[in-house]
Amino acid sequence: MMDPSIGWFQDEHKGPALDLWKDIWHQSNPTAERQPDFIPFGDEPNDGNTVVKVSTNQTNVINGKTNSNVSHNSVTNSVANGTQIQVKRVRRENPASTYNLNDNQQLIAKYLGTPWRRLRQHYEPGIIGLHQEIEDFYNYMKPTACEHQMREDVVKRITKVVTDVWPQAKVDYFGSFRTGLYLPTSDIDMVVVGKWESIPLFTLEKKLLESGIVDETTIKVLDKASVPIIKLTDLKTNVRVDISFNTSNGIKSAKLIKHFKKQFPNLPKLVLVLKQFLLQRDLKEVFTGGISSYSLILMVISFIQLHPRNDAQNLKANLGVLLLEFFELYGRCFNYYRVGIRIKDGGSYVAKSDIQKQMDPDYRPSILCIEDPLNPSNDIGKSSYGAIMVKHAFEYAFDVLHQAVGPLSATVDQNQSILGRIIRVTDEVVDYREEISRRFTLPKKNSITSLHSDDHSTSSSQCSDSSEEYSDNETESQSMHRQNSTNSSRNSPTNIQRSYYNNNNNNNKSHTYSNQMSGNQFRSSNNNNNKPQNFQQNRNHNTYPHNRYPNSNRILSQNTRKKFSSNRKDAN
Repeated sequence: MMDPSIGWFQDEHKGPALDLWKDIWHQSNPTAERQPDFIPFGDEPNDGNTVVKVSTNQTNVINGKTNSNVSHNSVTNSVANGTQIQVKRVRRENPASTYNLNDNQQLIAKYLGTPWRRLRQHYEPGIIGLHQEIEDFYNYMKPTACEHQMREDVVKRITKVVTDVWPQAKVDYFGSFRTGLYLPTSDIDMVVVGKWESIPLFTLEKKLLESGIVDETTIKVLDKASVPIIKLTDLKTNVRVDISFNTSNGIKSAKLIKHFKKQFPNLPKLVLVLKQFLLQRDLKEVFTGGISSYSLILMVISFIQLHPRNDAQNLKANLGVLLLEFFELYGRCFNYYRVGIRIKDGGSYVAKSDIQKQMDPDYRPSILCIEDPLNPSNDIGKSSYGAIMVKHAFEYAFDVLHQAVGPLSATVDQNQSILGRIIRVTDEVVDYREEISRRFTLPKKNSITSLHSDDHSTSSSQCSDSSEEYSDNETESQSMHRQNSTNSSRNSPTNIQRSYYNNNNNNNKSHTYSNQMSGNQFRSSNNNNNKPQNFQQNRNHNTYPHNRYPNSNRILSQNTRKKFSSNRKDAN
């Protein structure tokens, strides 16, 4: 049966054959329990009779008040005993999770899991339609002005609590909120900088409880972690916040990502799609068996840096092609066991043995090895012990998308969402966003703050910034909507996007993988006369056109290609 944490059956899979196979599987596995509708995170087994203490906000759900901390069907057998109540099951920890979607279609019953398709009346079939869907997904899922304002309100309130206690302390924030690459349910990473004999984790916890920003059920101090932090959920907005002390790497990393956002205009679009892809599979956090957002972003940066086609860095690039090739690279071709990723100096793939020489003496080789661009002695992926699960998810995504846009696309209903084959947005997330738009009003004109200037830090209760980047994002979004509605030639899929598979396009470089000692690498041909072949023809031959040895003008023979393919399988 299909792994419930990775995928679900597509429309073309359904029918009598699938029903028969499912019956056979269940009969041959009589002890197999039906999959739960969520993944429990550290919850103790509950037989339905255990009394569990819940917060006042959770009790409000029982009284008919709206709150997203607990699902309406999660509480049973309530008793009038203060905040003591009997519960059978706690809500899904991740509201975006689509775990075991085959048996839990109620998660997407209202919006079918593809709300971004409301932005366009018609999508073209195949790879062009996939490009259009990625554009619309990005425009739909990227932060709105209300969501940005809501998060800034959270930061301001927490900043005020900190500075009331330590007036000389400086409060800043980093991560996805600073770079603007956050999803509706992403958390906020904050840092408090000051001078203390010991980190005042529990002092700040007490002050936050007294302020009413959190209650005892929504805050936790992780003082034994490698980087001690306070994890909390804001009661007013249900936004999660991680607070650390005296750490500056996060701010520097955010500046680096913002630099690459300017250099590679397609980076934000690919990252947002891939973040959602991993988030709904509970693979976007290291502690849930996935990889960190920072690791994912560096993988995308490396992919774009080393792409043999220069137009991959162009805003007009076909996003469907790039997404498919990303999944193919990291899902099928990349040698995780021997190769490390380096993005500095233009990017390269490096043998893990060379990277290990720069690491600390107690460093243990990791499956996913990404050299820290700000500190070569640090491996960003060293804690990603479940990276192989991410690899399997990428491989699944490539197979499913290739089925819809490759040679076998005739078996797929092109009127259905192609991107929706691998990505779904739950009704809970859509409703949460709509609730935000109703509850939080926009500030007055010219007062919308940005996603942060690079030299920004906050002291006292201020959290102000330049509005340039946020305004640029809004302008780009509005412009793209106008272009889509008028079918302008600039973004017309029949002109720009189709050039990827136009046999007369002489500017596109061939795209190859070379499995050398340093790993599976993208290589570009030096022969400008080589023209890229049609996408379907390439896939029929299971290879990209004009594969060559590095620095060689001789085309690989069919036997050599088979040899390289065999080596890749053995290495992986």
